[in-house]
Amino acid sequence: MSVIRRNRIAIGLAAGLAVVLGLGVWSATSGGTSSKPVAQTETDLGVLGDYGDVGQPPVLQEPAQLPETPVQQQAPEVPAAQQPPAAQPPAAAPVSSLKLVGKAVDQMGLVVQDGDGRTMYRFDKDTPKPEGKSNCNGQCAETWPPLLSDTIPQVEGINASLVSLITRADGKKQVAIDGWPLYAYSQDPKPGAWKGQGVGGTWYVIQPDGKRNVECLPPGVTAPAA
Repeated sequence: MSVIRRNRIAIGLAAGLAVVLGLGVWSATSGGTSSKPVAQTETDLGVLGDYGDVGQPPVLQEPAQLPETPVQQQAPEVPAAQQPPAAQPPAAAPVSSLKLVGKAVDQMGLVVQDGDGRTMYRFDKDTPKPEGKSNCNGQCAETWPPLLSDTIPQVEGINASLVSLITRADGKKQVAIDGWPLYAYSQDPKPGAWKGQGVGGTWYVIQPDGKRNVECLPPGVTAPAA
């Protein structure tokens, strides 16, 4: 056999073998492509069974998206020490413990006494109008102690509209009736006494209306003109 013929036979065998090998590879590849894992096939069949689309490509549905719930932000807690104080009701006006009583007593007639029964006096050298002014200070105020109070006293037997407070030279408040500042007398021996009546011709027991009482004047003292 010639060399040329042997080469042709060899080439033909090689070509046939290549065809056979190619068919085998194609068959294996085709079978591998059409085969599916068992788990995926069961999933696809379940989807197909739900919709009855036999023979149609399975449609994989994405799970429905739940609406996002807005996150509510909580206000930061404020320490108790930093919290504003609760609203408080307005404070009530202070009530005076001082009391003035207008009354009639034997011999003297109408007088004004404080809550301790001390007789109240007025000083003719004071200035009642337009605003009450005391002219008894220093040593005078020691002999004739002014009736001091930061609030209008309680009254009994006196017209409350006549009672007021005046400001003394030292800034303290003094009770007045109809503008006349009120005083006690340091020499009165007991409550209800009136030894200060007519002293110096300027000191007199005061009546509930603010006028001077000219009853029971000591000897030598003349009642001033009204």
